[in-house]
Amino acid sequence: MTQPGIPNELALSTSCYGGRLKTIEDQAFAAVAMGFRKLELGLLDSPVPLNGWADSHRETGIRIDSVVVGSLNPRSENMSGSRLGALDAEMRERALNCARTHLRVAQSLSAPIVVVRGCEVADAALGVEAQGLGVELESASGDDREAVQEKIREFVQRVQRKGHRQVEHFCRSLHTLAKEFPETKIAIEPGMHFHDILGFEAVQWTLDDLNGAGLSYWHDVGRIHQRERAGLPGQGAWLEAFGSRMVGIHLQDAAAHEAEMPPGTGEVDFKLVADYTPAGASRVVEVDPRHGRAELLAAVRFLLDLGF
Repeated sequence: MTQPGIPNELALSTSCYGGRLKTIEDQAFAAVAMGFRKLELGLLDSPVPLNGWADSHRETGIRIDSVVVGSLNPRSENMSGSRLGALDAEMRERALNCARTHLRVAQSLSAPIVVVRGCEVADAALGVEAQGLGVELESASGDDREAVQEKIREFVQRVQRKGHRQVEHFCRSLHTLAKEFPETKIAIEPGMHFHDILGFEAVQWTLDDLNGAGLSYWHDVGRIHQRERAGLPGQGAWLEAFGSRMVGIHLQDAAAHEAEMPPGTGEVDFKLVADYTPAGASRVVEVDPRHGRAELLAAVRFLLDLGF
C-alpha cells in the first residue's frame, strides 16, 4: 500500500522529479498526494509546459511559492546569476531579459518570490583551479586537509578580488529588476563552487548595496554545508549574518562526498537551521531526483518533527 503523505506547509521543488513527470498537472497532483500544498519551479533538464497549471490549482488548491531563474529553460541553457554579472554588456542584457521572463511568469502564477542563484567568476583559469582544489580536498585528511582548506580560503579571497567588478554589474542588474518588478521579492542564493563570486563577502556587499531596493536572502543548506567542509564560513555564520533578510530556504542534506540528500540522511545540523529560519520564510525541499517518494516522505516527517 502506498504510504499517504503528511499534510504540511513545506514546498516541493519540481527539480526533485527529474524527468519522471512530464506535465505540470502530474507534478502538482504528485506533490499533493505527498502532503505538499506548495511547489517551487526548480531547474530541470527538460522543463514542463505550464499551460495546465490553472486546472491543477483549481482542482487541488496547490500554489507556486517561488520560481528559480532558469527554471523555464533546460538546465544546460540556464541564464541565471552568473550572466547578470557578466562583463559583456550584451550577455548581461540577455540575462536580464531571461530574468524578466521568469519574473513575469512568477507574477502570472501569483508566486511571490523569484530566486537568483549562481555567479561564476569570469576567469577560465580560476575555474580550472577551483576544480583542482575540490579534488585535493576530497583526497586529503588530517593536517593535509587543513592545508588544503587554507589554500581554498586564500583562493576564495582571490576570486572575490577578481570578481569585484562582476559583483558591481550583478548589483546593477538586480537593481534594474527590482525597479521594474517592485511587487515581487527577488532573493539571492549563495554560490556553491569555490569560483562563484557569491561567497560570504559578496552576498554581504550585495544585500547592503540593495537594501533600499528590497533585495532578500535565500539560504541553501546543502551548498553552505559543502562550503563549510572546505573551511569556509558555515551554517551558523551565514544564518547569523543574513537570517533577518531570509525569505526562503532550500532544505537538503549533505555529507562528505554527496549533496542534495533528503534532510535527515546526512551531516547537516538541522536543529541549528530551524532555530534561525524566520517563521514566515518559504521552506522548500530540494533533493536529487534519484531519491523517491518514500525518501521524500521520511524527510518531511524529519523536518516537521524539528518544527519546520
